[in-house]
Amino acid sequence: MRCEETFRELFGKYADNTAFAPYRVCPIGAHSDHNLGKITGFAIDKGIHLAFSPAEDGTVKLCSLQFDGEAEWNVRDIPVKKGDWADYLRGATWALGKVHRLSTGVRGVIEGSLPIGGLSSSAAVILAFLDALCRVNDVRLTPQELIAVAFDAEKNFVGVNVGTLDQSCEVLSKKGHMLYLDCRDNSFELIPVHPQAKPFAIAIFFSGLEHSLAGSKFNMRVDELRAGVYALKAFSCADYGKFGETNARDLSFETYQAYKDRLPAPWARRCEHWYTEFRRVEEGAEAWRRGDIEKYGALSFESGWSSIHNWESGAPEQIKLYEIMRETDGIYGGRFSGAGFKGCCMALIDPAKAGSIQEKVERDYIDAYPEMKGRYSFHMCVSADGMANQK
Repeated sequence: MRCEETFRELFGKYADNTAFAPYRVCPIGAHSDHNLGKITGFAIDKGIHLAFSPAEDGTVKLCSLQFDGEAEWNVRDIPVKKGDWADYLRGATWALGKVHRLSTGVRGVIEGSLPIGGLSSSAAVILAFLDALCRVNDVRLTPQELIAVAFDAEKNFVGVNVGTLDQSCEVLSKKGHMLYLDCRDNSFELIPVHPQAKPFAIAIFFSGLEHSLAGSKFNMRVDELRAGVYALKAFSCADYGKFGETNARDLSFETYQAYKDRLPAPWARRCEHWYTEFRRVEEGAEAWRRGDIEKYGALSFESGWSSIHNWESGAPEQIKLYEIMRETDGIYGGRFSGAGFKGCCMALIDPAKAGSIQEKVERDYIDAYPEMKGRYSFHMCVSADGMANQK
């Protein structure tokens, strides 16, 4: 790996260890976890690698092969946000330091195996760094503790209104299974691929755009959803409590249906996405359980449509990719991956048709956006073990 070679060049010796956290895809369940919904997802066989060695003086010194500049702080001090790529890792130090005393730092080099944007690289880099930080400080976290610390870092230090979808997929997933997670109580099921299901692979189509959730409309969309739910509580005479503690899961679909016409249009659209996505997840889990990958794929396409029209996310380039995917033979289904404000699209595809899918999608996309030639890319992946199931 390049991160190991770069580590030797920077620090004059081989790294003592490596850490790895996979990326994830979520075919159904987008924009749901932050309001305690349900999700389906997979870890994939690409992700973040970190070559590292302990630093007994407590210093953290990191560089990334994807971003410029080095970052440095000490685990014995409270990190301060700098507004750069390393804030996610400062946040990991801060979150872990609240529950465990840290004394040993990390020197390391970070490498991502796919372009940035849409596969939750932010959660993956936090998790890989937490793995390293725990190992050098002899800290042992359960899978749920690891998820909670990583979530705390991204939401409460970096300031992104995420749920636990990303961290859960990257920790709990199992190769050859679909993760079915309820974000209200973190209960989950790993549903195996049905023996009679059609073969599938996971295709990633990078638009050529990169994004940052903290700087996008992601937080605003979550606030609009929450505002809609808060108003629905008032309309239905429910106890609406504090705004920041309001979640769509608090209200039934029937209550939403009864009062939705009284909502401002943007709030109504956000609610429409959340409540219909909740139902798509439940239908999708049952389709997967019985081996109906075509139905599961169709629900993923519906999720993508709702993300465009109800959640109102997606750069024009991403929307074009999604439209091309819907018209391409051999794609069971797919949608934006990640927040849907640039980045990539993912799809479940028939692996026997991968060549023709790759050729058609690239041709049609570059015809529409010739400036993306050389920046667009296609990648084939398979489901993989999350960190809790890695040997």
